[in-house]
Amino acid sequence: QVQLVESGGGLVQAGGSLRLSCLASGGTFDRRSMGWFRRAPGKEIEWVGGISASGTRTMFADSVRGRFTISRDNAKSVVYLQMNALKPEDTAVYFCAASSATYVVMTTTGQEYWGQGTQVTVSS
Repeated sequence: QVQLVESGGGLVQAGGSLRLSCLASGGTFDRRSMGWFRRAPGKEIEWVGGISASGTRTMFADSVRGRFTISRDNAKSVVYLQMNALKPEDTAVYFCAASSATYVVMTTTGQEYWGQGTQVTVSS
């Protein structure tokens, strides 16, 4: 069983930056790829990006590529989502998720564990 806890959300002006953290406990963190997802008001949950178990590969949705980065520290069981050049359309609840695979998994059904989410609000 893996528990995931996100932190770092908040209110930021457009053009600003935030870094989200996701702390994992209770499982084999370094054998799992990690993903970030978001759900904007009135919209379906959306894949944002992911990182392989080793941290050597990252992938991103077109909507955030070039603005967001993902990194992980397996020694600390933490994955980060660095968000730069934020836009109002990035406003959402952000979730981290852990898959059972070592490679990046882009689907919600491919994730095994989820965090509770953290709110990110970008004002214009």
